Amino acid sequence: MSFQFMGWDDTIVALATAPGIGAIGVIRVSGAKTFDVVNELFASKNLHEQKSHTIHVGLLKKGEQVLDEVVLSLYKSPKSYTGEDVIEISCHGSPFIQQQIIEAITERGVRLAKPGEFTQRAFLKGKLDLAQAEAVADLIASNTEASKRAALHTMKGGFSSDLAQLRESLIRFSALIELELDFSQEDVAFADRSAFRKLIVELQQAVQQLIDSFKLGNVIKEGVQVAIIGKPNAGKSTLLNTLLNENRAIVSDIAGTTRDTIEEVLNIGGVLFRLIDTAGIREHTADIIEEIGVSKSLEKMRSAQLVIYLFDASTTTPEILQADIAQLQKENISYMLVANKADSCTEDQQVVLHRIADCLFISARDKTGIESLKTALLQHTVSGDIYTESTIVTNARHHAALQQLQQSLKDIHTGLDNEIPGDLLALDIRQALHYLGTITGTITHEDQLDFIFSKFCIGK
Repeated sequence: MSFQFMGWDDTIVALATAPGIGAIGVIRVSGAKTFDVVNELFASKNLHEQKSHTIHVGLLKKGEQVLDEVVLSLYKSPKSYTGEDVIEISCHGSPFIQQQIIEAITERGVRLAKPGEFTQRAFLKGKLDLAQAEAVADLIASNTEASKRAALHTMKGGFSSDLAQLRESLIRFSALIELELDFSQEDVAFADRSAFRKLIVELQQAVQQLIDSFKLGNVIKEGVQVAIIGKPNAGKSTLLNTLLNENRAIVSDIAGTTRDTIEEVLNIGGVLFRLIDTAGIREHTADIIEEIGVSKSLEKMRSAQLVIYLFDASTTTPEILQADIAQLQKENISYMLVANKADSCTEDQQVVLHRIADCLFISARDKTGIESLKTALLQHTVSGDIYTESTIVTNARHHAALQQLQQSLKDIHTGLDNEIPGDLLALDIRQALHYLGTITGTITHEDQLDFIFSKFCIGK
């Protein structure tokens, strides 16, 4: 698969490594003029005479001026990342040197690459489909083992393979129904409707499994926002410090110490939890700053995916706890009840609180019950194996297209049940194939591509 869009026959250059001072930097050049332009600057040998996938050391010179001693990696079309002629220039990591080399290249008619343009060209040249190309950006942004594995699975074509099987099945029946239309005067049925109905049911189940995986995929990719909520002096800041194993938040015995929200990230079992320590919630305060903090706490509580409602097990009465639970349920909030300062309350007190609700008892100060809390966080937020070899949908665009595909399959199923004519059934199948195509890029347009690849980093 390849596309021909206007403006994609020129040559581009960009720094492929992170900007700033380092040991080395890599400058990537791609396009038809790549070897001509770099050959003008490379004094050591004629690059046109060298084989693809070879490495060459020498001087880059602009006239008599030596720019740098570099290592060139040569990739000739079509066996390159972009499918075009590509040269990667490994130079010293001085931003000044990198800029000099890039300027020398652009002076010879090469333009600066846009964000994601190398990967966009790989897609346009058929080296990657759109789902694989988007997975490149996900892989670069991955920050846990689970997010890396999910991105690699898609980039290597696992998700695309799943979709290809769905597409092939639909195309096969679509072709038979189209054939029926060609012989409509003969009243001949080529497509077995009962077999097709069975296939549609199987496809619906497969697509639903992919749709359902997005909940896990979103957790893997984006992490989970968790707000630590509770009354003043419940130990919220102490809990945050204990979970992070550092003194991130100020802790004191004075109620209302935390005036603003504090956000930190914690990796638990390969999932990122974005922990938010909030100001203590109480109904009345004379302190205007604290009142603003309380307002922010309520805002974070309502927007978080999960709330840890922390309370002092030694001072919270059953009546207070029941009222707090009722308020959380009224707000329709997903929450965990965590009883802090368990070391300061009796066993009888714990039994009474347990009768009201399923509480997890901890002591943030003594660091007891913390591992149980981490396990409970995973159980509340992760449904499924984050290290599975099966496809996990992590891209919101893919998820939306799959939902549209599922609706189209439902329309096909309904049409079969109602015995609608073949021409109408063919339209529904084409619609399903359309939504499949938007995921892999077999159906796309230039504006959509520009939007997708604009989110990539420059040089990729």
